Amino acid sequence: MADMIFGGIEGGATHSSCALFDAKGKKLTELSGPNTNHWGIGMEECQDRIANMVNDAKARIGLDLGTPLAALGLSLSGCEEDKTNRLLQEGLERRFPTLSSKYVVCSDTLGAIASANEGGGIVLISGTGSNALLLNPDGTQARCGGWGHMIGDEGSAFWIAHKAVCGMFHEQDNFSSFPYNSDTLWRLIQEHFDVDNRFNLLNHVYDKFSKSYFAGLCKRIADAAHAGDELCLWLFSEAGRVLAEYIQALVPSVHADLVRAPGGVPVVCVGSVWKSWDLLHESFVAQLRRGCRKGDVVPNLTLMSLTSSGAIGATLLAAKSVSFSLPCEYSANYNVFFEYKSEPTTNGKL
Repeated sequence: MADMIFGGIEGGATHSSCALFDAKGKKLTELSGPNTNHWGIGMEECQDRIANMVNDAKARIGLDLGTPLAALGLSLSGCEEDKTNRLLQEGLERRFPTLSSKYVVCSDTLGAIASANEGGGIVLISGTGSNALLLNPDGTQARCGGWGHMIGDEGSAFWIAHKAVCGMFHEQDNFSSFPYNSDTLWRLIQEHFDVDNRFNLLNHVYDKFSKSYFAGLCKRIADAAHAGDELCLWLFSEAGRVLAEYIQALVPSVHADLVRAPGGVPVVCVGSVWKSWDLLHESFVAQLRRGCRKGDVVPNLTLMSLTSSGAIGATLLAAKSVSFSLPCEYSANYNVFFEYKSEPTTNGKL
């Protein structure tokens, strides 16, 4: 039992993290790797990248590559469907038989929740893309979003960048206009994509499209917002509003035990957009105050950011799958950055 090594991978749309832990819960190593979303790179390439990361981690700690891990948790972007999750696992078992003795394949949202709170909660991802998932103490789940940039990704870095670019096309077409002066935003778009007109920009929208590169425009918008540009501030305000709508969509499914927990429902906030919480805060809270579509009042919430990667949550899920309780000091894995206090109304309910 003492020789058991557990592993976990947190995989996003841009990069991944892989960690190995011993049976006492001590992290032996952690390394970074590339995107592991099989929808974007293909199933076999995803399996190859997983195997390469795990084998690199094994080599770092001197573990023979022919020695399987006791269990490997794969908490990956794009792993929301049982059928494709099984295909990913079966491919790893067939192609890399000594990689791990057991697998757990799940969404990147589950790994984030498992890192912060054993009893569940909400994870709200706003990085390159966006996603939200509720895990209740009784194991029931509810989700909102996670459908990718063609359908959703509201409030994400891509969504902010896309809203900026689309709005600029529409304004220059005299189709619609932004609520504030767009001179600074147009300059940011030109600089980021290295273009001087909209026609050259089309290469980045179609022929040379890269979601992560497109989303990178968001960083320039955030910097300009912090410098006081009104339009860039508005774009982040819109993002804060729609991120709060994710919470509102999940509230009717929240278990009463989470509502009654100290600090209310834990909300694990993952992704680079949350680094600009000061730009999101006002519109986020204002939207929560409006309550939910069915009249539910948004309960108390504790917003937290992970201080370690979701790879630890993936590892905990892996250990749990073989009925092993891996020691974990959950409070060391997150920081609380905001506490939302509910204001019940006469017709509201929890």
